[in-house]
Amino acid sequence: MSVNYTEAQKNRLAELGMDYAGLNQEFETPSEREKQYKTVEKQAVRENKGMLNHLLFESHQPKLVLLQEALEKALCREGFTQVTTPIIISRKFLERMTIDGTHPLNDQVFWLDHKTCLRPMLAPNLYEVSRNLMNITRPPLKVFEVGSCFRKESEGNSHLKEFTMLNLVEWGTPMEERVERLKDLATLVLEAADIPDYRLEEDDSVVYGKGLDVVGTNGLELASTSMGPHALDAAWKISSTWVGIGFGLERLLMYREKQQGIHRFSKSITYLDGARLNIK
Repeated sequence: MSVNYTEAQKNRLAELGMDYAGLNQEFETPSEREKQYKTVEKQAVRENKGMLNHLLFESHQPKLVLLQEALEKALCREGFTQVTTPIIISRKFLERMTIDGTHPLNDQVFWLDHKTCLRPMLAPNLYEVSRNLMNITRPPLKVFEVGSCFRKESEGNSHLKEFTMLNLVEWGTPMEERVERLKDLATLVLEAADIPDYRLEEDDSVVYGKGLDVVGTNGLELASTSMGPHALDAAWKISSTWVGIGFGLERLLMYREKQQGIHRFSKSITYLDGARLNIK
């Protein structure tokens, strides 16, 4: 009768980044399993130490920071203007996005009090900033933000409670050019992120309705897109055609680095730049 790794051994190897398929390896005897476990764990520890040494003595910046910088530079070269807005937003901003007590996203919001919350998305602030900018300049207008968002997610392999979003919006894109422009902008971002393998699929967002999703070859959603005029625009007194895309940076890294869990590249005190910190 064959045996598998114990649950403790599986957890330890998974923490060190071992492929899930390898965790289900079968052995003829417990002694054979223990021998293999020691060998595999030693190798995984060595690899994690190597990643941390690379960070400490060569790159000095984690991949999440480097990715953010690369995306910011690419978008600024394309004529986008970067903005920074507050993490704490008002209830009325979410209500303008139709996120009220009956909306599916409402239960995922981190409320600070009756009137304020940690932003679950960048879109409300980008709407407000864009509205004010378009009072002093006419479209085309291109803006983007990179920053933390917060949702009460299930903390699965591809979700985080705190995650880093890139949201870009281009106001004034001609109606007949919107779909092609979305494809061009998706290509711009993914090339800057060094991700060549993806596809575009039609999807229906719970906020924006029909649009395109950027999907990896393994089926992982990398980004969602949207375009207007849209019914939400009226809450900000905006009447313009537009296109927008939102990317999760940790998810881009998970996909690019071929990892099975997103936490290795999250803002964490357990992992740093893909490596487990507690490797003794």
